[in-house]
Amino acid sequence: MIPHLALTSGEPAGIGPDLCVRLAKTELPCAVTVVGDPQLMEDRAKQLGLSLNIHTIDIEQGAIQHRRDHLNVWPVELSSPSVPGHLNSQNSDYVLRTITQATESCIAGWTQAIVTAPIHKGIINDAGIPFTGHTEYIADITGGEPVMLLAAPGLRVALATTHIPLAKVSVSITQESLSQKLRILHQDLSLRFGLKNPRILVTGLNPHAGEGGHLGTEEQLIIDPCIKRLQSEGMNLIGPLPADTLFTPRVLEHADAVMAMYHDQGLPVLKYVGFGQAVNITLGLPIIRTSVDHGTALELAGTLNADMGSLEAAIKTAVEMCLHSSEPSTPRNT
Repeated sequence: MIPHLALTSGEPAGIGPDLCVRLAKTELPCAVTVVGDPQLMEDRAKQLGLSLNIHTIDIEQGAIQHRRDHLNVWPVELSSPSVPGHLNSQNSDYVLRTITQATESCIAGWTQAIVTAPIHKGIINDAGIPFTGHTEYIADITGGEPVMLLAAPGLRVALATTHIPLAKVSVSITQESLSQKLRILHQDLSLRFGLKNPRILVTGLNPHAGEGGHLGTEEQLIIDPCIKRLQSEGMNLIGPLPADTLFTPRVLEHADAVMAMYHDQGLPVLKYVGFGQAVNITLGLPIIRTSVDHGTALELAGTLNADMGSLEAAIKTAVEMCLHSSEPSTPRNT
């Protein structure tokens, strides 16, 4: 049985619908059901100059018959007509309904994973809806403790803190929170990626990992004690390491993942290495969720200039995670 994925169509004014439409002509390693408005897909296909056959699906019927060379769509109706490149806060509810429907399909077992196209958080907040992002929204539905992991060819980077101001990073890193995120990363690398006893490198927070306390004490008081405790439990952790030398080929050569302390410590390196082929993965949930590594690209909506690479990588990663989740873990490559 090949995995069945639910793909949300994202912000309707952005490139999400474009990417979904173009999937109909793409050879995929799985079945994909787009969660979105069929009329939006048809309109966007016309704007792109593409022929499109749409097959609407009711997942709740149980047996799902996908049609080849069709865009298989689970309908969610737009709240207001959408124009490429022009945000409309009236469609914020539509965006959230697509995410909710896709997530609930995975919880119910109708689909095995969800892949999310890019959304615009600002326009959702402008609609008066408190919203911090896909990760937190999906976790509110599914439960669990989400950990953000981005993956590119040859590199995986997880984050101890995510979308918070830099001034709040230090106080947000505690032994308890860091231990929890490292345990989730260790567990899901084994469960979702088939790695037995994964080797995880942990960055310091400060330059030179604190320089023995001269450049900061978070390493001595929080990060190092946390690492030592988890090492005593059998986890294969190395650190705290200075971030400026950790991200070098010699150090990364035998690493399965890096735990970075904050967003812009780890992700600039990863996106330099693999932008356009990177995947955003949410660990720590009872379901599998991957996403593209880019935004809505409003200026490209309604053109054929959007790159499919990250979406294709997100789909491929979700499929691999589905397959690994049903198999015993295998030893790490060294």
